[in-house]
Amino acid sequence: MPVTFKDSYTVRPMDPTWCGRIPLSEWDQIGTITHVPTIYFYRPPQNWLTPHTTIPTTLKDSLSRVLVPFYPLAGRLHWIGNGRLELHCNAMGVQFIEAESSSTLNDLGDFSPSSEYHYLVPSLDYTLPIHELPLVLIQLTRFKCGGISISSIISHAVADGPSALHFTCEWTRLARGEPLQTVPFLDRKVFRAGEPPLMPPPKFHVHTEFNPPPLLLGQNDNIEERKKKTSVAVLKLSKTQVETLKKEANEGWHRPSNGRGYTRYETVTGHVWRSACMARGHQMEQPTTLGVCVDSRSRMQPRLPKGYFGNATLDVVATSVAGDLVSKPLGYAASRIREAIEKVTDEYVRSGIEFLKKQEDLTRFQDVHAIGSDNGPFYGNPNLGVVSWLTLPIYGLDFGWGKEVYMGPGTHDFDGDSLLLPGPDGDGSLLVALCLQVAHMDEFKKHFYQDIM
Repeated sequence: MPVTFKDSYTVRPMDPTWCGRIPLSEWDQIGTITHVPTIYFYRPPQNWLTPHTTIPTTLKDSLSRVLVPFYPLAGRLHWIGNGRLELHCNAMGVQFIEAESSSTLNDLGDFSPSSEYHYLVPSLDYTLPIHELPLVLIQLTRFKCGGISISSIISHAVADGPSALHFTCEWTRLARGEPLQTVPFLDRKVFRAGEPPLMPPPKFHVHTEFNPPPLLLGQNDNIEERKKKTSVAVLKLSKTQVETLKKEANEGWHRPSNGRGYTRYETVTGHVWRSACMARGHQMEQPTTLGVCVDSRSRMQPRLPKGYFGNATLDVVATSVAGDLVSKPLGYAASRIREAIEKVTDEYVRSGIEFLKKQEDLTRFQDVHAIGSDNGPFYGNPNLGVVSWLTLPIYGLDFGWGKEVYMGPGTHDFDGDSLLLPGPDGDGSLLVALCLQVAHMDEFKKHFYQDIM
């Protein structure tokens, strides 16, 4: 796709904001600390524009205004030693890029993810010092048909999914001329950010999520698996197919002790896990883990303040051997996932914080060291991660010219990286966006659909 970059601007908060250093919580500094991309496509009506109104002006003006309450996003990260970070709130601003494409939105077909998206999403050079990298980059691309795309990448070290969507939704509200709905709660002390370990420590839980994930049997490292070419697909499940899977999971295995049936997430993710084991041709005794991202906001005691801005999601792992996943009913896989999710209590979260505070160095827990290298966490073969966007307000982002015609997760090309999204029509369907090695994708699709078509 031919894309021409026209201009790049630094957008700073419209009004003076607090400047200083903010300690990050332990959850901010582990896992994904790179930027997470999303992309939206629009067909603005021609009569939306007036002589004094342009799409770039609207976006930049509202962005400058939303950065006042969300001023941490206008700052920069700094390494402070031992793999630890702090946030300097210095109003250096975010980057806004304007681009044009000679293609049309129709050229993108059904908007299935492809390498073309790389031209529509801002890119960053992570070999640069981290304090030189903006925390937010926005790219506006105009197509010759009059359609546009708006893509963003937001630093996961500063905002998790709910916080990033909170920022984006408030940005659209200000762009429409409406007031802020929910002020962000910026005090990370609720997670004891910047404080020393507790003495004596609280009750300790076993945190298997911090252990290196298993390797393929017979291998001493995952270097070769990291090098293999990947492909991305978005697979749709109708409401009927989702209900079929839930029925199979709940009737074919021991019902959870609390009587609450397995959820959409537990069921569909279990199905993805089993299908991946089959597609990858695992031996029966192959250990495999599934990374599950759990939002702790409502699980803390007391629950976190409304609008908590930062990372309150943490990864836990479901474990099994491939043979059990593929030979036992779907409910078994769902039960392994349920067990991992239910571990996340207030006590468990605080135990994890203390575990991380006592680590001499956090480097081995961070993905920034995994990019283009053989270091850092790798959740590819024989493992995978499935992140749920099922409850996030990802659709209906209206900057003033109407809702999007398509929303997607941008680019993701790491083996085992996958997302669950609600269908855009609100009809109960689900989308599974996943990345697998090219050699495994066709087999995955076959196993994924064979029992539910």
